[in-house]
Amino acid sequence: MTRTLGTPPGPPVRPEVATGHPWVDRLPAETSNGHDHGAGYDELIREALATPFEGWDFAVFRGRMTMAGDLPWDYEGMVRERLPGTASLLDLGTGGGELLASLAPLPPRTVATEGHPPNVPVARRLEPLGVEVVAAGGQGALPLPSGAFALIVNRHEAYDPREVRRLLAPGGTFVTQQVGGRDLEEINAALGAPPHEDAHWNLATAAGLDVTWRQEAGYPVTIGDVGALVLFLRIVAWQVPGFGVDRYGDRLRALHGDMEHGRPLRATARRFALVARHPG
Repeated sequence: MTRTLGTPPGPPVRPEVATGHPWVDRLPAETSNGHDHGAGYDELIREALATPFEGWDFAVFRGRMTMAGDLPWDYEGMVRERLPGTASLLDLGTGGGELLASLAPLPPRTVATEGHPPNVPVARRLEPLGVEVVAAGGQGALPLPSGAFALIVNRHEAYDPREVRRLLAPGGTFVTQQVGGRDLEEINAALGAPPHEDAHWNLATAAGLDVTWRQEAGYPVTIGDVGALVLFLRIVAWQVPGFGVDRYGDRLRALHGDMEHGRPLRATARRFALVARHPG
């Protein structure tokens, strides 16, 4: 999976807590008022289990699962401002390539990795832009040459600082935004599910490089109907490993009742970001 944004024994390696992808940050910024308060529990669940999903376009959640407020940094702007004059770019965990495509024109050599199998064919839509798409996750050695990239960017993908250092050209820059290990922990609590195994993943444990800037923040997320919650957990399966509507049926029905009475599920999205440079 990023199956992201811990730290096993040895040098810090970033396990996947939120598959390296810009999921919640693409939720509509508006107040959730539910999908269809006339829809019953069974109807909402059937729809959630049948709805197709591709890449990381979260428009399907509009009016159902929403965020409020902004992060105090602009990841896209941080990347965009570094592109002029950059000869080589590596995007770790590109998802469906939506963000990378929006940054065009891209450097002459641009490579994107994606380790989530359903997203790989979607990401290959980047190839007409001159992007090389590599089917590989964020952990372990990537099939790419050392010192090949002046800029490496990563939004919500697992990463190994040692591998980032290897791939960066001397003096190169690494920009990343990550999902904190306690991200949306209120969902787990509401379902009676255990906390995420990577709950310790935070700004203090994510470095391993020469960091020049870092910050962390959070913002509220509101889930207005149980169908949106189930669809979200289908997509972001690492939030509640082993999730199933039968296994969590009693809690889901209780949440449905609360939502029908105007009490949506409220959670906090937790993010941190850093910029680092190769010391060469």
